[in-house]
Amino acid sequence: MAKGNSQLIAIVLLVVGIALLIWGSNLYGAFGNTFTRAIDGSTDTKTIVVLASGAVCTLLGLVKLGGR
Repeated sequence: MAKGNSQLIAIVLLVVGIALLIWGSNLYGAFGNTFTRAIDGSTDTKTIVVLASGAVCTLLGLVKLGGR
């Protein structure tokens, strides 16, 4: 794969990862999720998946950018 394409993929992964982390943090602080955590101490599965996906995408993007 060409160097330019690899760098573009890394930037896209980084942007998508950051967007997912922001969305996940918004989901985590949402009223329904906060209420559920207060009642039974659990977090919604969707929130965990979005946060984990955001972390993985962000890390992959950073590693790919750093490994030029």
